[in-house]
Amino acid sequence: MRNDLLVLIITFSFFACTGLQNEKENTDSKPPNILWIVGENFDLDLGCYGAENVRTPHLDGLAAKGVRYTNVYSTSPVCAPSRSAFMTGMYQTTTDMHHMRSHRDDDYRLPNGVRPITHLLTEAGYFTSNIKAIGNEIVGTGKLDLNFVNEGPVYQSDSWELLKTNQPFFAQINTLEAEYDIYDRKSAEKKRVKWVGEDIHEQIATAENVNPPPYYPDHEITRQEWARYLNSVSGMDKRVGIILEQLQKDGLADNTVLMFFADNGRLEARGIHWLWDSGIHVPMIIQWPKDYTPPPQYAAGTVEDAVISLLDITATTLSIADIPKPTGMQSRIFLGASTDTPRTHAISARDRIDETINRQRSVRESRYHYIRNFLPNTGFTLLNRYKEKCFLVKPLMRTLYAEGALEGAAAALMEPLPTELLYDTQTDPYEINNLADSEDPEHEAALLRMRKILDDWMINTEDRGGIPEPPSVYAPFEAEMDAWFGTPDWYRDAQSN
Repeated sequence: MRNDLLVLIITFSFFACTGLQNEKENTDSKPPNILWIVGENFDLDLGCYGAENVRTPHLDGLAAKGVRYTNVYSTSPVCAPSRSAFMTGMYQTTTDMHHMRSHRDDDYRLPNGVRPITHLLTEAGYFTSNIKAIGNEIVGTGKLDLNFVNEGPVYQSDSWELLKTNQPFFAQINTLEAEYDIYDRKSAEKKRVKWVGEDIHEQIATAENVNPPPYYPDHEITRQEWARYLNSVSGMDKRVGIILEQLQKDGLADNTVLMFFADNGRLEARGIHWLWDSGIHVPMIIQWPKDYTPPPQYAAGTVEDAVISLLDITATTLSIADIPKPTGMQSRIFLGASTDTPRTHAISARDRIDETINRQRSVRESRYHYIRNFLPNTGFTLLNRYKEKCFLVKPLMRTLYAEGALEGAAAALMEPLPTELLYDTQTDPYEINNLADSEDPEHEAALLRMRKILDDWMINTEDRGGIPEPPSVYAPFEAEMDAWFGTPDWYRDAQSN
């Protein structure tokens, strides 16, 4: 009888294991759900990246169970060109979407063969949604901010509630933080523009415990705004917690690939709009679901230091959905059964932003960072009305500089930028010491190598940044930005002289 019982147990175990294996195989035969959580304007300012004075338990937990990427760089330091790039898998400079908020009221169409990723996913059977709320909880902005508007609806829905009954789904949630609360269009009337959610954010960071970068003056205004930014990071993490909790409640956590990343770098005066790391270095965390066999490059709880362009999120997402990458797409697959050649560097570009005309390009390797400035006598002090109004450190630095009260890196930031900048980010993480004129053989070799990389890239990708915009295109931004944010007295005085 014991032998019969043993045979029964073994037989039951065999069929149970076989059933589980068949269930896993059946699950893998269906494409997973995919959720993009897109943060607004963040550098690596999460606890899991070593940031201080923030509380980010939900994203830290995501990183502990997934893969945390440390060398991801956006193609642009501002939202619309960056988003236009990763929503199509093409550099914004190739597709004529490189200027901030361009093509909103003309007949521009995407080039032949270039399509929004959501259209490709829809054709493959995915339900797509750009989500603002989960029940009564606001978790996203519904933001698109794309430099193409004539391709038809980009998403099918904005509903979280429809996801469970429409699988597989691709959903995007654009977090409310970190952003200034500017969209009432009344910023010009305000003495100081608040951050979104500022009144409800925990005061973890304070003016007394933060340490802003050394390229800013050590001043109460600097420390206050730096603290508000860090508290915005913590506030964003709470919204992520709501999203992750609802995924569990709805039974979607085990079959949904989670991808968290920021659209561009940090919301600070020398961050967003500029090609220093603070403007293009973004966090990225990917967590693979339990019900699916992970790709060979994925190991839960690990850190990946390879250089990746944020552009590559497009082709990688298509690969996860088992959709072939379109011919000619510049995005590369970095995670999947079959990957593209890994990058040795990431290219980023800055062109006109609002009324501010400028042109920069950068090459970022794992250690060295090269930036080229195409317009002489330009730099940090360029007028941008949004930044003059919202980033209080800018008018502060103008005042202190005029009084001769700035020194060191802060004073140097007020001078026009040279044509070339080269930084060793290992020894100089704040990118203060320009090595472009260094006679060190290693620095000279890096400069020559990265010059050529950029020259070749501009040719091979048909960089359109050198084609001037007609004044009729950008002139209206002067009036619009003046009405929205006002114009500082120093600029009005300069124009009248």
